[in-house]
Amino acid sequence: APMVLPSSGRVGRRLISFFTPLSLVHNKAFFLSPISRIVYLYIYTMKKIVALTGSGISKESGLSTFRDHDGLWEGYNVHEVASIDGWYANPQKVLDFYNQRRIQAFNAQPNRAHSELAKIESEYEVCIITQNVDDLHEKAGSTHVIHLHGSLFEAYPENHPTEIIHIGDKEIHFGDKAENGFQLRPNIVWFGEMVPKMEEAIFEVLSADVFVVIGTSLLVYPAASLLHYVQKKVPVYIVDPVIPPVAERNSSFIFIQEDASIGVPIFIDQLRNEVK
Repeated sequence: APMVLPSSGRVGRRLISFFTPLSLVHNKAFFLSPISRIVYLYIYTMKKIVALTGSGISKESGLSTFRDHDGLWEGYNVHEVASIDGWYANPQKVLDFYNQRRIQAFNAQPNRAHSELAKIESEYEVCIITQNVDDLHEKAGSTHVIHLHGSLFEAYPENHPTEIIHIGDKEIHFGDKAENGFQLRPNIVWFGEMVPKMEEAIFEVLSADVFVVIGTSLLVYPAASLLHYVQKKVPVYIVDPVIPPVAERNSSFIFIQEDASIGVPIFIDQLRNEVK
């Protein structure tokens, strides 16, 4: 059977260098054709960019930020519509709220920041870790996106979070049940719930050659804690008009104080000049 090849990026390079003689990379023992071997080695040696994105990148596509200055989200108290306690107290209110958010996100289009992150996949290995529940990164063409807080376009039956159902722009109403008889709920990670993809995100950050934070205040945990898993000497870029307080304390960070659609192209230009 063909050998399973390790992933690219820092961790992949460490694995192959530890377990495999260097000469074997070019050896037919990898069961790769010459063309496939060239493609693999090209991807394998690409620098890995890990981007943590937040609501700031979606705001320029017309989607409301997670929380306005008055503590409300589209006029709703955040904890009434984005917490497990809110769901138990008034599931119909929560469903109505996400039905509205779903159709807004369905009709939204990616902006330049999304598009530029997708385009650089031809030059770098790119992993997007997003706190956003829209699909704007995917619409722009990004192929490796981890949704830390879930997706508006997915649902699952209560108490069965692994049984994901893709619903597109369809509404969910109280009384809508899965085949197992349980009420459907949005596949959204609410306050008071665990973040199932956190471990996967940590693994990606550990293998990053460059880490960039785009459009997030770094106030929501555990997502904000990903910053602590960046390896030493890995450059960290912060793209946001307002520098997050936690980032101000680190003089080694590279700050680009712009909205995402302006700041991401600047980041990419700096990346090409500084990361060889």
